[in-house]
Amino acid sequence: QVQLVESGGGLVQAGDSLRLSCAASGRTFTTYVMAWFRQAPGKEREFVAAFGRTGDNPYYADSVKGRFTISRDNAKNTVYLQMNNLRPEDTAVYFCAARYWSVRYLSNDYNYWGQGTQVTVSS
Repeated sequence: QVQLVESGGGLVQAGDSLRLSCAASGRTFTTYVMAWFRQAPGKEREFVAAFGRTGDNPYYADSVKGRFTISRDNAKNTVYLQMNNLRPEDTAVYFCAARYWSVRYLSNDYNYWGQGTQVTVSS
């Protein structure tokens, strides 16, 4: 069992940056694949980025490649999402998620979820 708590969302203008944090508690942090998803109003939850358990290779959705960076600090049991050059289409509730074993791109494959943090990007 792992508990996830996101923070760092807010209202920004297009081109600005934000860093989201996801603090994990419970079982050993390095046991889990950690991922970020987002859900805009009226849309399905979509994959944004993920780190495998080893943290060697990050995975990104094409829509955020080159703008977002996922990282993890195992000593702090925290995963981050640095979001640069934000666009209005990035507006969504961002969720942190965890699962065992390998990275997956569908939200249904993740077992544990945070409560979400709102990111709003104005044009």
